[in-house]
Order: sequence, then structure tokens, then C-alpha cells
Amino acid sequence: MTKFIFVTGGVLSSLGKGITSASIATILKQSGLRVSMLKIDPYLNVDPGTMSPLEHGEVFVTADGAETDLDIGHYERFIDATLSAQNNFTTGQVYQSVIKREREGGYLGKTIQVIPHVVDEIKNRVLNAGEGFDFLIVELGGTVGDIEGLPFMEAIRELRHDLPKTNTMNIHVTLIPYIAAAGELKTKPSQHSVQELRRIGITPHMLVCRTEQPLPKDLKRKLAMSCDVNYDAVIECGDAASIYQVPLNFIKEGILNPISNHFNIKLKPNMDKWSTLVKHIILPQHEVNIAFVGKYLDLKESYKSLTEALTHAGAHLNTKININWCDSERIEDVGAYEVIGNSDAVLVAGGFGHRGVEGKLKAIQYARENKIPYLGICLGMQLSIVEYCRNVLELEDANSVEFNADAKNPVIYLIDEFIDQSGEKQLRTHESPMGGTMRLGEYPFEPKEGTNLKKAYGNDDIYYERHRHRYEANPKYKGALEKAGMIISGESNGLIEAVEIEDHPWFVGVQFHPEFTSHLETPNPIILEFVNQATKNI
Repeated sequence: MTKFIFVTGGVLSSLGKGITSASIATILKQSGLRVSMLKIDPYLNVDPGTMSPLEHGEVFVTADGAETDLDIGHYERFIDATLSAQNNFTTGQVYQSVIKREREGGYLGKTIQVIPHVVDEIKNRVLNAGEGFDFLIVELGGTVGDIEGLPFMEAIRELRHDLPKTNTMNIHVTLIPYIAAAGELKTKPSQHSVQELRRIGITPHMLVCRTEQPLPKDLKRKLAMSCDVNYDAVIECGDAASIYQVPLNFIKEGILNPISNHFNIKLKPNMDKWSTLVKHIILPQHEVNIAFVGKYLDLKESYKSLTEALTHAGAHLNTKININWCDSERIEDVGAYEVIGNSDAVLVAGGFGHRGVEGKLKAIQYARENKIPYLGICLGMQLSIVEYCRNVLELEDANSVEFNADAKNPVIYLIDEFIDQSGEKQLRTHESPMGGTMRLGEYPFEPKEGTNLKKAYGNDDIYYERHRHRYEANPKYKGALEKAGMIISGESNGLIEAVEIEDHPWFVGVQFHPEFTSHLETPNPIILEFVNQATKNI
């Protein structure tokens, strides 16, 4: 029977529940157990797909095309697993399911209430996510006391009664603030948070204490006594040099004992490879400077998977990645050289909307003309085609229909137009409630022999990567591009998946998002090779 660990948060948000959950899952998986994870988001949005990156950070896309919370990305990166839509659900999805069932007569005319109907829907989703695994780590978003979190707290409380007591564990992540004026760490906020949790009917079995100062033994005893947890289950969690160091820190803190004792199992995680990679992140032998060109630089969480993918590649190459954050709008004002400077490689990330596009085009031109290693992702690939058409094919009006619907040379066009022209119906597309069709999730692609793409990915004929976009490269221009020296190095059912430049040492654009499949232990091949090329350019 699956064992469940429920992770809640107290005092305030952004304490690192996601990293805590992923770290515990990593320890269990490295102990040889089958582990999966679930993130519950109490907001009313059905999913983050329509949220602004500035509001919510990155939207992480799973292999089956679900737009999910960015914590799902952390989960995959830590436990080296492929998760799906069932590993993340929201209040919006829960109520949507309950109302749909009510409209279809599924409740046989009963009055629909939060208890039991909404809570039962939550419990069923949790149990389904845990099927076939030894452990399911369940992270509840928000903070204890949030009104929107109450149905989920009730579901956690009820599951403790539905399942054997030895099969559920509650871990509470809380803040121990340091008051500089008094020179003291304060436990009272955590005590109140646990009191609120117990008032709801949930007693934590472990406290993970986020703190900027080491916790003295007497303070740990005070927390253990006042919060009714065992002394060895008060786990100190200070800031780490890398998020991937947290599982190692937890083991040093003695987290294995309370988990082993609670579930009556022996945990002997093999962290040798993990420790080596973390050492390469914290104390690398080499370093490179990568110009990261984007427009959401005020909130770097918008690019979380991509920055983590660079870290993974750096860990395997024993190289520190220094990211030169380049505002594409500033490039428009002062030019590419002024902003990109002496970077060893240039990366143009994905995005939506016209803002900052001309700056990205200038950055691409700079990388192409100066033979600097270049990787363009999604919009970064599309713009590399636009730039090549304008400056090499001399099609001055070449553009994407995203930015000019009446472009005379629409080298990038809508997915709908591809489907209409080709009759291809095998695309897994998603009709957005805001309008437009998106290509979401994992698709196969075939790399061309002899290309940088093929060298990076290896010997297999077909590979799979994830997508999240509305626009495609127009195959009408394929012949002209190839004649002018742009290689179409990857295709998928007639769609252009990757491009390269013949007379450039390493210039690759990919329509997919390789960062979504990068994990610490298994970095994405094309990003790994991009960083490798950057090291050669030092």
C-alpha cells in the first residue's frame, strides 16, 4: 500500500516547501523506493496556463501536455522522473469536476457541499496519484490559515483515518525568524502555526525549520515540546549554496531517523553521484559566461527550468555558469555588443508578445556574424529564421504573423494554418479559453544526420521533447533557407523542429523546450552540448 507524506507550510509563503518536498522524495528514491509527487494549488484558476509569468512565474509543461505549477519542474529535476497532469491539481479543477458531475446527475440529486463532495474529490485525486508507488509526497500550496486551503486540510485530516496510521506522515515547513535588534531566534510564530494546524485536526510528525541562524539544542527542545513532535524530528533547514544541496543537508541533520521510525522502514540512500554533482555546482573547476537574452528579467522565476538546465549541464561539465542577464529591450536601445559584451555564448529564450523582439533579433545577428555559440529556444528559433531571412535572404519584410498579421513574407505562422494546409490532425493541440490553439506536450522529432543536433542527441533515430507554442516555422521557405546555408536539422511530421547554420561553428535553434526534460542526474543533451561549446569558446 502506498505511503503518503503531506507537506504543509506555516507563518508565511515562499519558505521552500517545493524544494523540501523534492529533497525528501530524492532521499526516498535514492534508497531504492518507487516515489512520486503531487502539488496541490489552492487557487481558483484551472491551471497556470493563462497566468502572467510576472504573476506566477514559469508555466511547466508535462509530457502529456498539462500546464502546471513550476514546482512540478523541481520535482522532475530532483527525482529524475516524468510526471503528468495527475501530479498537479487546483481548486479550479476540483470544483470544475464536482460541478460537471452534478450537472450530469452523478450525485443523484443530493445537495452538493464542500464536505463530503469537494473533499471526496480531493481525496480521490490524491489516492489516484499514489497508485503503483511506495511513496507519494503531497505538497499543499499556500500557508496554514488560508481560507482557500481549508478543504484540502480537511482531506488530509480524513485520509489519516481512511488509511492505516503508519501510512501517513505530516511534515510542517515553518519559519524561525531571527530578530536582529534582540539578537534572538523566535519560535512563537511556528508555535501559533502548529496550533492552527492542530485546531484543524492535523498534528505534524516533523518540523522543517527554515532559518538564517543555526538552531541551538535548547530551542529545538522547546519547539519539540511546544509543538508535540519528537526532538529528532525538528529538522534545521538553513539557506544552501545550491537547492540540490538540500537533500544532503537533510541527511546530515538526521532526517532519516524520524522517517524510518515512523514508517518502520530502513533508509540507506546512495547519494554518491548526487554528492559529486553538487560539488561541481558549488566548487567547479571552470566557468563560462552565457548571455541570457529575455524580457521577463524582473522575475527570473519565469525562466526557472532553463536556468536549472544550465546548472545541470554545468554540474556534468564541472563548470560554473555565469548568466549575463540581457534585457532585450535594452539591446534595442544601445546595441547587442554593449549588452552582450564578451559572453562566451548567447541564449535567446522563449516568450510571447512583440515587446523586446527587435532586441532579440539584434542579439541573434550578433551571435551569427561573430561566430559565437548560439542556442535559440522556441521563439529564439523562430526569430533566428526571421533574422536569417531578413539579413541573408534579404527579405526585409520577413516576420512572424504573431507580430505582423499582414506580413508579406510570413516565415513564422499559426499552427492552425499548418493543419489547414496539410490536413495533419495528429497534433495534440489545446484550445485556449483566451483564444488560439497551442501545441502542448511531448512530440517526437527526427534529427538530420551529420548535424550538431544529431551529435548532441546520439544514435537513436527518434527523440522526444516538449512544446508550448502557437506558431510554427513556415515550410514554404524551407528550400530558400537551405539554399542560403540554413540547415533544417530536425523535423516532426513535416514541421520544422530545429535549424542550424552551415558556416557557423555552433548555431542551433529548436522549436521545442529542452529545459523541460533536463534533470540534475540526466541533463538535456542539446543544452549540455551548448554549454560544452561555450567552454570551448573561452
